[in-house]
Amino acid sequence: MDLSLDGRVFDMVSSTASRVDPEAPTRFRYSEADGVVWGEYTGDTVTTGRFVGTRDGARLEVSFAHALVAGGAPVTGTAVSRIEPSDDGLRLVEDFEVAGEPQVSVCAEVR
Repeated sequence: MDLSLDGRVFDMVSSTASRVDPEAPTRFRYSEADGVVWGEYTGDTVTTGRFVGTRDGARLEVSFAHALVAGGAPVTGTAVSRIEPSDDGLRLVEDFEVAGEPQVSVCAEVR
């Protein structure tokens, strides 16, 4: 299966860090070339977000920054995701930390 993320769009479907709004989930738009991955995201609690990183096989590592609807300081960090095939395309299962606590989010490809 082709694991390239170029041109793919994903919606967040679950997160242990916060409730996901099923009517307006955070939507991620990916580009990829030569193992470098970048993109943007918005929706739910995020007004503007950007990420950049690398993909090696089914492993995705990114750094990100985003602004929240509620205001305050920008949120920055790093995340590692597994790219998994599913019946409806690809899923991204992301492990990350918030305030030192491990968290997991899942994004599903939008077809």
